[in-house]
Amino acid sequence: MRFSSPTGREEGRGAALRRRPGQLVITGFLGAVAVGTVFLLLPIASSGRPASFMEALFTATSAVCVTGLVVLDTPVFWSGFGEAVILVLIQVGGLGVMTVASLLSVLVTRRLDLSSRLVAAASTRTVSLGDVRRMLVRVVVLALVVEAVVAVVLAVRFAVAYDEPAGRALWYGVFHSVSAYNNAGFALFSTSLIDFVADPWICVPICVGTIVGGLGLPVVLEVLRERRRPRRWSVHTKITLLMTALLLVGGTGFFLLAEWDNTATMGTLDTGGRILASFTQSAQARTAGFNSVNTSEMHTETWLGTVILMFIGGGSGGTAGGIKVTTFAVLAVLIWSELRGDPDATVFDRRISLATQRQALTLALLSVAIVVLPTLWMTALSPFTVDQILFEVTSAFSTTGLSTGITADLAWYHQLVLVALMFVGRLGPITLGTALALRTRGRLYRHPESAPIIG
Repeated sequence: MRFSSPTGREEGRGAALRRRPGQLVITGFLGAVAVGTVFLLLPIASSGRPASFMEALFTATSAVCVTGLVVLDTPVFWSGFGEAVILVLIQVGGLGVMTVASLLSVLVTRRLDLSSRLVAAASTRTVSLGDVRRMLVRVVVLALVVEAVVAVVLAVRFAVAYDEPAGRALWYGVFHSVSAYNNAGFALFSTSLIDFVADPWICVPICVGTIVGGLGLPVVLEVLRERRRPRRWSVHTKITLLMTALLLVGGTGFFLLAEWDNTATMGTLDTGGRILASFTQSAQARTAGFNSVNTSEMHTETWLGTVILMFIGGGSGGTAGGIKVTTFAVLAVLIWSELRGDPDATVFDRRISLATQRQALTLALLSVAIVVLPTLWMTALSPFTVDQILFEVTSAFSTTGLSTGITADLAWYHQLVLVALMFVGRLGPITLGTALALRTRGRLYRHPESAPIIG
């Protein structure tokens, strides 16, 4: 008879976690949310009454999951300490809890063991375990460089054009640059960017930070490395850049047409102001969450178009959410190939593997279910319309942060659903499902093939 000691059981659990680094990533994010909640509950974090547990939990989750949905007016309710906590949570959530932990391990021990490399690979979505250390450094360097440049531009603009004191202008610049690069959408203005709707020196830098952060580190590094030889770019980079450009241009045109005459949003602006506002909304709708026009006053059809942009999201491996532009592109190519009767789905003269097609289809259908089911439940139990609920649920799942203005008025249990959606949306349905799986299944046989009639 064999006996197992408590120490043995703990070692067994640790070994199991090392075999599934995705579980460590989830644990890290949960830990960050828990720590953030505790700090936001402190009286020093608020400028008036202390935050309730639900308010602190919602805000911490929104910050760590770089979403931007809020149940409290950020610049009014939170103190300087509370804003600093939110900023740290955004940065930690954007870079990835395990990325930060692995980087600290590199700096302290100058080496990574295999389990640490697995964790970092799961967090940064790198392919080669041998390149993880170098990748971790690049993650942080790119973030700091982009955030610093955007922060300087914003700080100078706030100081020169809006007569803000140097210290406050710098704080505004740093906070909004970090929030933009990490696609968080938290703002230190109660109306987000509405007061700067026609100011390109505020809106454009924030959009640039958002776009760069949403592209993903692999794409940015490859573009910089092969900037003179774009033909050598990988298919992933080409798809990401092409889809990002198409969605930015298409989204700008959509908002321009849909809201041109809406005096509650951009109808009172001149042509240049309308174009800038439309571009800002197009860039922010794909998971960043800043808004330069009043989202709650948009037409219903504009809400629907925004939902589509939020659902698609940004690039893989970046700070953006959604199903990702590569997933959307793979599905589009798959549909087009099927309509043409092509035996293979090809893009840029490369065949898309069946495994990739299955992953894209699985991710898309899971995401649809994750959005639709809470929408049905919340619509049945709340006084709000289905289009408002759909907008809110999609915003949470895609970690966008745009809102029709109903977040704070939702019941606590509906807000808890949004918390879960933000968490799932940040980690990804596939990552979450794989991490929670007890074990992988392998088979030594395959069943006979069949072809059910479709349609």
